[in-house]
Amino acid sequence: MKHLTPLTLLACGSFNPITNMHMRLFELARDHFHQAGKYQVTEGIISPVNDKYGKQGLASAKHRLEMARLALETSEWIRVDPWESEQEQWSETVKVLRHHYKELLKSHCIRRLPGKNNWPIEKAAGASLASSLTVFPELKLLCGADVLKTFQIPNLWNEEHIQEIVTKFGLVCVSRAGSDPSQYISESELLCRYQHNIHLVKEWIPNEISATNIRCALRKGQSVKYLIPDSVISYIKEYNIYMEESERKNEGNLLQPLKQNSAMINLLNE
Repeated sequence: MKHLTPLTLLACGSFNPITNMHMRLFELARDHFHQAGKYQVTEGIISPVNDKYGKQGLASAKHRLEMARLALETSEWIRVDPWESEQEQWSETVKVLRHHYKELLKSHCIRRLPGKNNWPIEKAAGASLASSLTVFPELKLLCGADVLKTFQIPNLWNEEHIQEIVTKFGLVCVSRAGSDPSQYISESELLCRYQHNIHLVKEWIPNEISATNIRCALRKGQSVKYLIPDSVISYIKEYNIYMEESERKNEGNLLQPLKQNSAMINLLNE
C-alpha cells in the first residue's frame, strides 16, 4: 500500500480577529492535497504574531489567541499555538517554521542532524517498527496568495529566509480576489526557480472577508455575523476589543521586520 506523506499546515499572521476566511484556507488546502493523493493532512496550526510586530490596530496576543481558540472549538484538526506570541521579541516566519518542524519531528520520534536546520536523518532508536516504515512528515506554510506579493516589498522579508521557506518547507497559497499568484511567481526569479514547491489552491467560492474590514465594521457598530464565529463576536463585545482608540495603537510605527532588515542593511553598508 502506498504510504502518504503526513503533512502539517502552518498559518502565521495577525488574526486580528480570526475570520471564517482564515479557517476556510485550511479546509481548501486539505481538500487540495487529499485529491492529489500524495499527502495526508494531519494537522493545521494557527500561529498569531507577537505583539512586538508593531502593526497598527493589533490587539494584544492574549485576546487574539483566545478568539482563535473559540473559533476553532468546532474543528477536529486545526489548533491555535501560542509559541510565537509568547516569545520576548517578534520572530521571523522562518524561525516559527523551524520551531514547529522540530516539534513535529519529536512527535514522530525522528532524529535530527545538528547544524542542518533540524532536518531529519533517521528514526530515533526505540521508535516502533510501524513508525520506521513511515515517510518523513512535512510542514508547509499556508497563506493567502497575496502574501507572495509582500515578498516584493523592500526590507519586509529576508531573501535567504524566503529561499529557506520555499526550498525546505514549501508554500501553500490560496487564491484571493484581486491577487494573481502566478504573476507574483513569474515576477520573482527565486519563486520561479522553486515554483514546484509552491502549491496554488483555487478558492472556488470567492471570499473577500478581511480582518481589516471586520474591525472597521465593528467600530461603526455594524453587524459582522456570519463573517466571524458567534463565539468570537461575543468575546469582542465582552472585552470591547476593537474601538477607535485601539485602531490607533502603533499608528505611525514601522513594522518590526522593516526596522530589523533596514538596520541590518545599513550596518552592512557602513
